[in-house]
Amino acid sequence: NAQSPNGGGYGGGGMNMEDIFSQFGDIFGGGGSPFDSFFGGGRQGGGRRVARGSNLRIKVRLTLEEIANGSEKKIKVNKQIACKTCDGTGAKDQGSFQTCKTCGGSGAVRRVTNTILGQMQTTSTCPTCNGEGSIITSKCTVCHGDGVVRGEETISINIPAGVSEGMQLSMSGKGNAAPRGGMPGDLIILVEEIPHETLKRDGNNVIFDLHISFVDAALGTSVEVPTIDGKVKIKIDPGTQGGKILRLKSKGVPEVNSYHRGDQLVHVNIWTPKAVSREEREILEKLQGSPNFKPFCVRVFFNLFCISSTPSLTGATSVAPSIDRNARSKSSKTGNRATIRSFPSILRASSRSFTVRLLKLSNSAYKRK
Repeated sequence: NAQSPNGGGYGGGGMNMEDIFSQFGDIFGGGGSPFDSFFGGGRQGGGRRVARGSNLRIKVRLTLEEIANGSEKKIKVNKQIACKTCDGTGAKDQGSFQTCKTCGGSGAVRRVTNTILGQMQTTSTCPTCNGEGSIITSKCTVCHGDGVVRGEETISINIPAGVSEGMQLSMSGKGNAAPRGGMPGDLIILVEEIPHETLKRDGNNVIFDLHISFVDAALGTSVEVPTIDGKVKIKIDPGTQGGKILRLKSKGVPEVNSYHRGDQLVHVNIWTPKAVSREEREILEKLQGSPNFKPFCVRVFFNLFCISSTPSLTGATSVAPSIDRNARSKSSKTGNRATIRSFPSILRASSRSFTVRLLKLSNSAYKRK
């Protein structure tokens, strides 16, 4: 059901024309309906005006760990606070108030004008007391009658997990104090994210660029990678190609006010040395003529698959796609290890006979070569 600004539903029963026009009381003055304005009805318009303090805007810098886990910040804010000498009233003491003689304490004045249609009544804020209904005869010596002074206040801010750069949080009543006991404003908190040294945030996911040597990529290894919750150990299978993406489930940033949490994506990059020694060059030159170091690429549908060794039915694990950004790793129950998907798992949607024919085709191509 649609809700009105006052919290009630927009119902159709129990309303008349006067109730409808009373919603436009600010136009005709003081909250009364136009029937009161023209015919001098008995509805009381106007009233004492309650002052409101201005909103206060601050920035809060958060690390990636604080964003992922949520945090509590205690910040000293320089703002307008209520005067402690007069308790925010602006008067020297309780006897320093006098009822406004212009409005009689109501905070509003009425004016009646005779027109051809009758008497038209308008209500406006009292110009003498500014709608407060009373006048200070003796002002406070500290705040000089304003009721507010400049000061510092320590505010505790609870930051929920999952906030992002540029998001705004609001705390009601924590802004600048209002003059002479009015309603304080709100505190607007602007979130600013501090860049992480090794991790990069992408929405709710976290990206880490892993660089391994050519030897580790060919032989396989186990490496430690940083996460938001600490370091975890992942497994790199033999024959890993550059561009592989390992997915660590639930190692990312949670959504705001939700139980869902993103993943961490580990991008595998093969590091190539820029300079090698004479002994290393001799070893690499010997390996250069080996069939295992001559890639052979086969296009399947819209993907290009490169075979890094002589293909066979038992060597299917050495086949890996050169262009495959959807490759994922499967985390263990503890979430500390991940493995790379092999070529047969990528072609799991195809039939077994098609996979066998594809491997035989690549094998015969090597023999012809």
